[in-house]
Amino acid sequence: MNFKTIKETIKLLEEFDSENTKKIYSDDLTGFKSWIYDKEVLRRKSVNDEPDWEGKENGRSPESVISTLLVHMNRYAKTYSKSAIAGSGFNTQEEFIYLINLKAFGSMTKMELIKKNIHDKSAGILIINRLIKQGWVEQTDSKTDKRTKVLNITKSGLEALEKQMDKIRTASSIVTGNLNYTEKMELIKILDKLDQFHNSIFSRNIHHQQLLETVLKDYPLGNNLI
Repeated sequence: MNFKTIKETIKLLEEFDSENTKKIYSDDLTGFKSWIYDKEVLRRKSVNDEPDWEGKENGRSPESVISTLLVHMNRYAKTYSKSAIAGSGFNTQEEFIYLINLKAFGSMTKMELIKKNIHDKSAGILIINRLIKQGWVEQTDSKTDKRTKVLNITKSGLEALEKQMDKIRTASSIVTGNLNYTEKMELIKILDKLDQFHNSIFSRNIHHQQLLETVLKDYPLGNNLI
């Protein structure tokens, strides 16, 4: 066995370890072999079922297509969300998403709320300040640490959310379009996997000038096994 094969095997073991965080496979040789088998079956199935896409014949990569489609979906979703809050006191979809998070997860600090919504600090603070000004969010002392301020959704904020919830649910339903239940469940799995990958990077607050190089060096990307 040459060193190249050893290095490739170690890389596969690292990929296995990073993907098996939910312990779907056992942490031993049997689990590793099962993971490799499933990956290969999926790869062959994907090759056989490979779809066509615009620019494919000219060498456009699947990564380019996925990135573009995600950008498109974000823009579509924002358009529907804008319609859902039309005529209300909300200025942006981010405002009601911040409120929904406070309602769902309870009180949290400004930075906790900002990070949960994948915003940079300056943009998040502006949103929070608007919500406080509207009277939908209040800032109080933490019950566990008096030196820390936490945010809570107010009764007025709950009422503002409730007034728009039917339209918000309608917008969410429209975003998922003509997908059936099975397709929705599969999409959740795929997007959740992507979200976990990117969230681990986002939480490190890597400077944008070093971001690409750091990700390429520190994180396993979804390359084919062969």
